Amino acid sequence: MEAPPCPLEPCLSADALRGRRVAVVGYGNQGRAHALNLRDSGIDVRVAGRPGSDARGRAASDGFGTLDTRMAAGQSDLVILALPDEVHAEVWAHDVAPVIQAGQVAGFIHGSSIHFGLVRPGAGIGIVMVAPKGPGTTLRARFQQGQGIPALLAVQQERDAAGGDPSAHALACAWAAGIGCGRAGVVRTSFEAEAVTDLFGEQAVLCGGMMGLAQAAFETLVEAGYPPLLAYTECVHEIKQVADLLYARGPAGMRRAISNTAEFGTYRAAPLIADEHVRTTMRRLLDEIRSGEFTRRMQSDHDAGATWFRAAREAAAAHPMERAGAEVRALMPWLEAEGHA
Repeated sequence: MEAPPCPLEPCLSADALRGRRVAVVGYGNQGRAHALNLRDSGIDVRVAGRPGSDARGRAASDGFGTLDTRMAAGQSDLVILALPDEVHAEVWAHDVAPVIQAGQVAGFIHGSSIHFGLVRPGAGIGIVMVAPKGPGTTLRARFQQGQGIPALLAVQQERDAAGGDPSAHALACAWAAGIGCGRAGVVRTSFEAEAVTDLFGEQAVLCGGMMGLAQAAFETLVEAGYPPLLAYTECVHEIKQVADLLYARGPAGMRRAISNTAEFGTYRAAPLIADEHVRTTMRRLLDEIRSGEFTRRMQSDHDAGATWFRAAREAAAAHPMERAGAEVRALMPWLEAEGHA
């Protein structure tokens, strides 16, 4: 099985954005980090959102000029949509599409809304993506340390640029440099590849798979008569310790750092747990993502008031694992002070 190449982009300078207007629409986890990092890189940044919104209030407290989304879309050279995927279609149709012109650039931090057709830009508008591979808090913290985190960069559509003006690709590269990702590595890819692999990774491993496995293991121990606090500690709380080893050293390095007993158990248990049934389920998840079925389901639920999503969130929050977790964290009050709680 030969994998396609992932070329690295030398995005080390934000100069292409200097003297240009950048608007970050949204001021959540990612939006705040992008806005702060770009400003610290000497870029003229404003934050856009709904009038009177908490996001605009937080941005103003951080010293940003704020404005309505429609005004930002009409006045900025680069408009970065740092909003949840499920609201992209509405915001684009209502606030961006009526005013954005050929020659401007719209930036996305995830590929889904473009790849799956929730947003359909007109001709001549640059459509780019810079997707940091980590949460906004990490993006900001690494930037402040003079470091960065990797990012994926894609250009779906070039802009109509006047002679001598930078291309949409050049502006995207400057954006990646301005938020610090060029220090760690910027990988050229496509909206499709980022959207599919990101969603699959979240569902199969990072969020869905990990939480499903941890919950099943917790329930197995509790059903067998072991205390919930012990079950949580062994099956949930310790995930971070192993994940940190995996993050810093890779799979082989992690295995070298654990006990022989744990390593022996790894080789025995992994093929039993990740059996053909699990692989079949993963392939089904991948098919649902690639076909757009997952995105259609999520958008449909959002349009209907997010009833399924809210019910699932409430059910998960009521699981006994949450109570056990609170007891474990109460033993280590310093976690909250360190920003982990």
